[in-house]
Amino acid sequence: MVSFVLTVKRMLSGLYHAFKEKNFRTLFLLTLIMLLSGTLFYHKAEGFSYIDSLYFCVMTLTTVGSTDLVPQTTFGKLFTIVYTFAGIGIIFGFIYYVAKGIHFSSARKSIKGKKEEEDE
Repeated sequence: MVSFVLTVKRMLSGLYHAFKEKNFRTLFLLTLIMLLSGTLFYHKAEGFSYIDSLYFCVMTLTTVGSTDLVPQTTFGKLFTIVYTFAGIGIIFGFIYYVAKGIHFSSARKSIKGKKEEEDE
């Protein structure tokens, strides 16, 4: 449980630092739009619950995949193909900026710690 809390703290720190960049704010908005549009589509077209729809979107766009939920309609399958190609780059860009923010935060703390040691 402690490692989970520390991981969430690092991720939030990464998000905080990433939000300082204009490109990230644009990617964040595009990510929200992609997830919202996919969630609404799968809820209406495939009859998934909202949580299942969001879960399917995240698993699809992060290329993790899941066999729990699968589009049953031809239209749903075609949408998933286009949705995947359109969204993977956006999601990976989003993840890149969050990881960059985590790295920046960690490097900054490391430098700050070294300065404090030198001052003593």
